[in-house]
Amino acid sequence: MSREIIKKEINNQLNPNISVDCVIFGFDGKELHVLLIDRENELKNVVSAHALPGNLVYDHEKLNMAAERVLKELTGLTSIYLEQFGAFGDPDRIKKKEDQPWLKSVRTNPNARVVTIGYYSLIRMSDYELNPSSFAKFAKWIPLKEIKNLPFDHFKILNSSIEYLRSNTKIRPIGYNLLPEKFTLNEMQKLYEAIFNKKIDNRNFRRKIINLDVLDKLAEKQEGVAHKPATFYKFNVVKYENYIEKGFFKFEF
Repeated sequence: MSREIIKKEINNQLNPNISVDCVIFGFDGKELHVLLIDRENELKNVVSAHALPGNLVYDHEKLNMAAERVLKELTGLTSIYLEQFGAFGDPDRIKKKEDQPWLKSVRTNPNARVVTIGYYSLIRMSDYELNPSSFAKFAKWIPLKEIKNLPFDHFKILNSSIEYLRSNTKIRPIGYNLLPEKFTLNEMQKLYEAIFNKKIDNRNFRRKIINLDVLDKLAEKQEGVAHKPATFYKFNVVKYENYIEKGFFKFEF
């Protein structure tokens, strides 16, 4: 066998000890959703059939490349900005009894210890069409508040990503990838309330978000609403990206 063939085979091997898992948040105008897959195998954990999109890493791949590949394979999503938020390496993270049959059916070495790298992203749900493949039978948006159980340590990974998102939201603006191009302050407030899972004082939120100076007020208002029509705003992209790059000091309520 030539060196070229051997090298190609090595590069195409999945590393049994390293994986990536992706937490993709979406917003529907009312609440946060998380993109989960339903694994195509009758041996999957029926107690928690849904799982985060994740899989092992090829030996030749960089971690970012692996995360992009896995997300595309399992959900069909591409051109998504993914950010690392943590590593999870508990020796028992994939040793739940109920997860063993599925692992044995899809992995050559199901008992190998796996350290996973967590990635997360925020996207506008309506901008993307889901197209699952590989071992993902379905990919679907599940309201965050409805997720109570996940296989392996995925629930821990999800909770860790939420804390990371909340911490990031206090030092960087969010919403550009979650809200429509033009939106009301009330819609933006609902997004922040969904992220922090608490009611925010209306007057306090409006004062702080306007003082942040990342929004441009439009000469447009809602139409056909029963209440007083609200003014539309949009993000000032230059100011928004400046805050994303440099951050700010404790945007809290």
